[in-house]
Amino acid sequence: MFFDDVSVFLSAGNGGDGCMSFRREKYIPHGGPDGGDGGRGGKVILRGSENLSDLTRYKFKPNWQAGNGTKGMGSGKYGKKGADLFLPVPLGTQVFNKNSGKLVIEVLKHQEEVVLLGGGNGGLGNLHFKSSTNQAPRQFTEGTLGQRGAFRLVLKTIADVGLVGFPNAGKSSLISLITKAHPKTAPYPFTTLQPNVGILTYPTYHDRLQIADIPGLIEGASQNKGLGHRFLKHVERCSLLLFLIDMSGQEGREPLNDYLCLKEELGNYCRAFLKKPSLIVANKMDELNAEENRNKFQRTLGIKPLPISCLSEEGIHSLKETLYRKIRNNSPQP
Repeated sequence: MFFDDVSVFLSAGNGGDGCMSFRREKYIPHGGPDGGDGGRGGKVILRGSENLSDLTRYKFKPNWQAGNGTKGMGSGKYGKKGADLFLPVPLGTQVFNKNSGKLVIEVLKHQEEVVLLGGGNGGLGNLHFKSSTNQAPRQFTEGTLGQRGAFRLVLKTIADVGLVGFPNAGKSSLISLITKAHPKTAPYPFTTLQPNVGILTYPTYHDRLQIADIPGLIEGASQNKGLGHRFLKHVERCSLLLFLIDMSGQEGREPLNDYLCLKEELGNYCRAFLKKPSLIVANKMDELNAEENRNKFQRTLGIKPLPISCLSEEGIHSLKETLYRKIRNNSPQP
């Protein structure tokens, strides 16, 4: 299962109480107060990790707490600080206050650490209350409670390329062909039920690109039909949209209409999607009617889709180079 939206309750550690103690040593009859302060409570810290793909660990364990500070001790000894709680999250995780719905923080970089909740302060020992008029203070303060609250964690996948297309257009086949991702592939729609992120490596350039395979869209997806708009948020952070079109026209579909429908659904969900750089790729060019449909597509829109075939691997090298050029050099689509 893939979880990209979970609710959690997080608690920072409580501060330890201050200590009331008096110095008692041989030959020192008036030792005075020596109670130390309590330790500070541990913080709740989110840490970005590129090795995580979703929020599964928080779905099945929604309650987390940092360590409490320990009580102060005699001889002026401070209590031990509570252990900080580090919560690893996938890149692109947003944290919302569950009650107000407001965005609190987001984690975008690998190993980035963001303090979400602060630990409670340690209490003061009676050593702090000594004065000329109060030689044997019995006052001390208790530690304060750590911050806590209910939050909603929402993942918006960070990738260079967002791969969108109708069910059975070949998205899973393509991402498994050019990356090391292994999504399920089968000759029927909706084989992909969750976003898959693959890494496209370029040994020549000593570089790589991240490609996100978004589950198949259908007409009405922005109104929550089919798999609905649940996964469309994963397109928001992509630098480029790759429209994969089944140019064979199988299953009675028209490639041109497929592309226009995809654009409409993305625009209905978020108009900003239509301003993103894009690349149109014509898949299944090994089929009989594919070239005719591609020419019709070009005549109608004035755009020449890049031809490929995941079956014969025709055009795959050209696609890889085109993606790299567009992402790294920001060049316009030919």
